[in-house]
Amino acid sequence: MPRSAATARAGPPEHGQRRVVIENITPCVDGGRFPIKRVSGEVVVVEADAFVDGHDAVSCALLHRTEGTDAWQREPMVPLGNDRWRARFAVEQVGGCLYTVAAWVDHLLTWRSDLLKKHSAGQDVQVDLQRGALLAEAIAMRAGADDAQRLRQWARSLTEAAADRAERVARAQDPALYELAWHYPDPEQLLVREPALGVVVDRPRARYSTWYEMFPRSAAAEPGAHGTLADCEARLPYVAELGFDVLYLPPIHPIGTTERKGPNNRPGAAAQDPGSPWAIGSEAGGHKSIDPKLGTLADFRRLVARAAELGMEIALDLAFQCSPDHPYVREHPEWFLRRPDGSVQYAENPPKKYQDIYPFYFETPAWRTLWEELASVVEFWISQGVRIFRVDNPHTKPFAFWEWLIARVKRVEPDVLFLAEAFTRPKVMYRLAKLGFTQSYTYFAWRNTRHALTEYFRELSTPPLCDFFRPSLWPNTPDILTEYLQFGGRPAFTVRLVLAATLGASYGIYGPAFELLENEPREPGSEEYQNSEKYQLRSWDIARSDSLRDLIARINRIRRESPALQSNVGLTFHGCDNDMLIAYSKANAEQSDAILTIVNLDPHHTQSGWLDLQLAALGVERTEAFQAHDLLTGSRFLWRGARNFVLLDPQRGPAHVLRVRRRVRTERDFDYFL
Repeated sequence: MPRSAATARAGPPEHGQRRVVIENITPCVDGGRFPIKRVSGEVVVVEADAFVDGHDAVSCALLHRTEGTDAWQREPMVPLGNDRWRARFAVEQVGGCLYTVAAWVDHLLTWRSDLLKKHSAGQDVQVDLQRGALLAEAIAMRAGADDAQRLRQWARSLTEAAADRAERVARAQDPALYELAWHYPDPEQLLVREPALGVVVDRPRARYSTWYEMFPRSAAAEPGAHGTLADCEARLPYVAELGFDVLYLPPIHPIGTTERKGPNNRPGAAAQDPGSPWAIGSEAGGHKSIDPKLGTLADFRRLVARAAELGMEIALDLAFQCSPDHPYVREHPEWFLRRPDGSVQYAENPPKKYQDIYPFYFETPAWRTLWEELASVVEFWISQGVRIFRVDNPHTKPFAFWEWLIARVKRVEPDVLFLAEAFTRPKVMYRLAKLGFTQSYTYFAWRNTRHALTEYFRELSTPPLCDFFRPSLWPNTPDILTEYLQFGGRPAFTVRLVLAATLGASYGIYGPAFELLENEPREPGSEEYQNSEKYQLRSWDIARSDSLRDLIARINRIRRESPALQSNVGLTFHGCDNDMLIAYSKANAEQSDAILTIVNLDPHHTQSGWLDLQLAALGVERTEAFQAHDLLTGSRFLWRGARNFVLLDPQRGPAHVLRVRRRVRTERDFDYFL
């Protein structure tokens, strides 16, 4: 295609002397449109391609700085081969960081390489030494006073007539001088990748957290009584003993009466039916109010404070929807969609109807006032001490809204965390994570086979997904009672608990339904609970003898004591000749902590098989004996090599959670295990 006249007349580029190329920087999400995610104390490993035409040497630097500061810190990037470079930096401060890559043609390095080749070949290098001195003088012109003096002294030493030529060639190889010169690249050759890439730095609970979901209205000690926030406070020691650090409460706001649902989502509630907590709003208030039956704001603040004393945080449900009785419906009718008959459009998921819930109409011309009001809801609860929000169905609200809201919150309160409850299409889930959600629910509940689990968690733990998407694994929720749990009995609950707690750094359960093995569906083929707590009060005997409370407490203690289980990196799947057994490990970067988990996925039958372990992932040599200590039972196994036999009876214990202890030899020639 012919060039236009304007293109034909275009002059040379502004920086025609700049020859270096920078490509393929990682980590990078959507070309830098979205930041990657890390928690304070973690390291960002950056790689990039950097190269130049011809045979000149290239130098690379990683630049990074905390947002709000001006000075870039520089780290030298090391060559990996094939024009690939790598460096790393640690993030410490919660908030945001920026990073980028700089590269330049390094004439001094090129000169040294050519000089040594000529000298080794016995050629005359007198002129080459003079050229090196000129390069050093040019760098000195860009350097600070002390550094400039050292560079000029070095330049003189290269041309010193009294010195032996071999000695001057040796001086040309002084690494300290090259390290010094690296800080003063030629600005005409320097290329900095712009714009810089971003990092959202969260507090450690963004990566590692253990959630317990509980309805406060079912926390009363007296069966049949409506629970209160005070009852919830009395339940806190129980939750702490189980080892959870986040207590998540479904909506605690006033519940509407119009179109209120009865038990099992039945239309037409009786007078005593409490309704769904997600039908928010009544004459008692809306999203900034507490249901009077639960208590007061003072009660809530006391609950938050008491939880903190026990090492826990309160996570609050953020459900942006209204009952027909919400004050917003009366005060801001423009925020809701009207149907042709003049009625307000209620929530539907055909064929399901939720007449007790009005969704907000985000395409309203009054969207700006709607956004501002919803942001004020989040800010109100932050002022009450909430730092974690579980967001209900965020995929049914605009992406732009969430990006704006989360950025607005984090500019002022960077430690606030958002969990996305978005069981939707993968690309939608991932977009929500990219634009700011700290963690996300996953498809874990429906992944039951070894193949399905392996493929899914390999995807979740591989870049670029793992750079922005933090999974939160839930074997059950008030909306999800899977077929596996319905028919697998106690072993099924144990299996899903172990998988969730060891595959993911963050997991949660809906209790007490989980530890009390609640498994009756509303009807065959349904994942809804019979007598669902979403629509009625439930009385739970948390002291029941068949409770899983001891196992849950043990699993959570293992997680607290195992750094490898507190991260989503370092996950390796191991081979086994029986598809009903899944084996995987996690190890921290130093491999000082390696946890190998083996699970029988069949809740009904004993399964056995031979493992084919990837020993390098466990930090074990091929012929080395090592001890596998089962942290669930206390049993110890002495294994050697990759091939080892396992047998798991689901009735006695469907899983091993093994700490790998390697054999070492001391100076006294005694063998013991780390």
